[in-house]
Amino acid sequence: MSQNWRKRRTLHVPIWTSVVLFTLNITLLVCFIVLLFQESFGGALTTGTIAISLGLLGLIFYLFLTIKEIRLNRRQANFVDSVTHELKTPIASLRLYLETLQMRRLEPDQRNEFYGIMESEVQRLDHLIDQLLEVGRLDAIGHQLEPEDVELEPLLRRCAQTACAHHKCELDTVFTFDLQPVVVHTRHLLLDMIFGNLLDNAVKYAPGNTRVHVAAHIHAPGRIVVRISDNGIGVSSDIRNKVFRMFYRGGQELERSQKGTGLGLYIVRTLVHMLKGKVSVHDRENGPGSMFEVELPGKAVPCGS
Repeated sequence: MSQNWRKRRTLHVPIWTSVVLFTLNITLLVCFIVLLFQESFGGALTTGTIAISLGLLGLIFYLFLTIKEIRLNRRQANFVDSVTHELKTPIASLRLYLETLQMRRLEPDQRNEFYGIMESEVQRLDHLIDQLLEVGRLDAIGHQLEPEDVELEPLLRRCAQTACAHHKCELDTVFTFDLQPVVVHTRHLLLDMIFGNLLDNAVKYAPGNTRVHVAAHIHAPGRIVVRISDNGIGVSSDIRNKVFRMFYRGGQELERSQKGTGLGLYIVRTLVHMLKGKVSVHDRENGPGSMFEVELPGKAVPCGS
């Protein structure tokens, strides 16, 4: 409670300070104009008005920077909380299973089950570390590879399979596809990261009866579009631009049912822009949920390929 109150207060203080300063400046400006107008000091009136107006602009700029800095600090604090949780949870799980294996004699089936869970936790740690490293090298990622014509259908199906393996669900139960044969001329790794993140999120944030539909089509001459629709909780209209910011995750970290770092969609947006494309999120067309739309330079697969 006290922590949340402090966070709200940090935003209220600069706002109310600026409001008070604006009010004082405007009051002084009005009094100044009235006095000089009565004395017919035209030059002084103009100079004073400009000076006080510049002061008001400075206060507005100060308020903008302060609020922006506070919001960034809040997102960074949430990021630290989420990374701490994401690191501690698998480590605690690994420690528990290792201690159990050391202290007790287990049946082969139970031992194999423990090994499987431990492998899953190690993969979780590896994924988190990879994601943190990727953010630091987004400008150079994949540049050691030559661009090539990448067919999207097998890539999207492989990313969907990886997401299902990560969240322990069946591909045929969760995913449906409507994929026109299209290619994008780029580095394979970039598309893997873009659609790997989006498809993993689609499964992660959907309910138990997860349904995800993936469509890819020619959108315009030289442009293709991929739409990923899920039946999850959706993304409210007031945060649709915010979800692509670094560290952004709605609400407070400890109040969420799904954990993460707030980096996945930032990575997606950065890489899509690198490829001269656009990414956006909308309401799902035929029910609750969300639809992420990625538009990229691309073309249909040439006949005979």
